Amino acid sequence: MVEARRRRSVSATFLLDLLAGQLRGLDPAGAPLDVVDLGGGTGGVATALAGHGHRVTVIDPSPDALASLERRTAEAGLEGRIVGRQGDAADLVDVVGERSVDVVVCHRVLEVVESPAEALTAVAAVLRPGGALSLLASQRRAAVLGHALAGHLGLARRAWADPRRFDHEGLVDLLAGAGFDVQASHGIGALADHVAEQVLEAEPGALADLTALEAEVSTDPAFRALAPQVHLFARVGLTTPAAVD
Repeated sequence: MVEARRRRSVSATFLLDLLAGQLRGLDPAGAPLDVVDLGGGTGGVATALAGHGHRVTVIDPSPDALASLERRTAEAGLEGRIVGRQGDAADLVDVVGERSVDVVVCHRVLEVVESPAEALTAVAAVLRPGGALSLLASQRRAAVLGHALAGHLGLARRAWADPRRFDHEGLVDLLAGAGFDVQASHGIGALADHVAEQVLEAEPGALADLTALEAEVSTDPAFRALAPQVHLFARVGLTTPAAVD
């Protein structure tokens, strides 16, 4: 358990630092942004973003998760910066309102919605022109490799054939279909999720090196393709799209 927590922490820290920097790029003056965290649960991402001064609305279907979010917000002293509202992707526009927010965080949500394309269309509808989407999704290749290396070859084959599994190329196409221009994409956990705890304990500076290396390889197409998760940062309503590998 300690090993798993350490490895996830490297990936999670990289992701949160990456997202914080991307949001700073939306307003160089540093003005607080209106953020919706769709499926944000107990507020791991929300509290981090609110800590940077942003106003965050967490949308989640679970009353228990929202109750935990309220306690977490109070413990962090972030009352007034985070609010929880019950809902999901299907009623996002009704809950939030059209063109009402600057950023939508959509982490590990597309895997569980009935129609990813419709969910992304709803996200685009609530964003102001030029607004941004932080999308995190699990990747098919990593699932296939993980099952195969563990000896679960039947699961590996099913994961490979599963049309609801995502990869980078398919996500880029989904985003384009909803009117988004992808600005950047990074693999999350390509290395950090595979380094054993004893390696980090045995070598001085190993954790710092792993953290730096995780960031360095995250945009390499080969490492990105094998990462357990991929993060895409996309914007809607831009006149000049960015090119992404």
